[in-house]
Amino acid sequence: MKVAIYPGTFDPITNGHLDIIKRSSKFVDKLVIAVSETNIKNNLFSAKERIEMINDVINNESIKNVEISSFNGLLMNFATEKKANIVIRGLRAVSDFEYEFQMAGMNYKINTDIETIFLMASDKFQLISSKLIKEIASLKGNISQFVPKTVEEKLIKKINN
Repeated sequence: MKVAIYPGTFDPITNGHLDIIKRSSKFVDKLVIAVSETNIKNNLFSAKERIEMINDVINNESIKNVEISSFNGLLMNFATEKKANIVIRGLRAVSDFEYEFQMAGMNYKINTDIETIFLMASDKFQLISSKLIKEIASLKGNISQFVPKTVEEKLIKKINN
């Protein structure tokens, strides 16, 4: 059984994330969306809120082989716990590659049974980042092309409170 982990903060989930989820779910038996609880990036949404948003989006898209779970600590420990043999990482630009390359190398040194697969972002999603979306929303800009409708509503509500 091919089990993949797609880790991230997903603060919030974007159409770019959703694209990677849809594409990677086609070549694995189970895709675990691993929501990091670590708050290094000063997340706007709690892990629980991020999981709820992802769950809403996945249900709306009818993707069946996805599990959503939060984790804390080393990704390789979580991947072992979930019996995963693949880590999925999305790459938007060359600038993402150096960091992701280092992470993949360190993860492989920690657990040689788990491979990292990089998926290039689709053209229309290459410039999308959660950080920029939050900034645009905070400045009252239109984010509807960057996130699913339910996420847009929750993000605007969160920023306005």
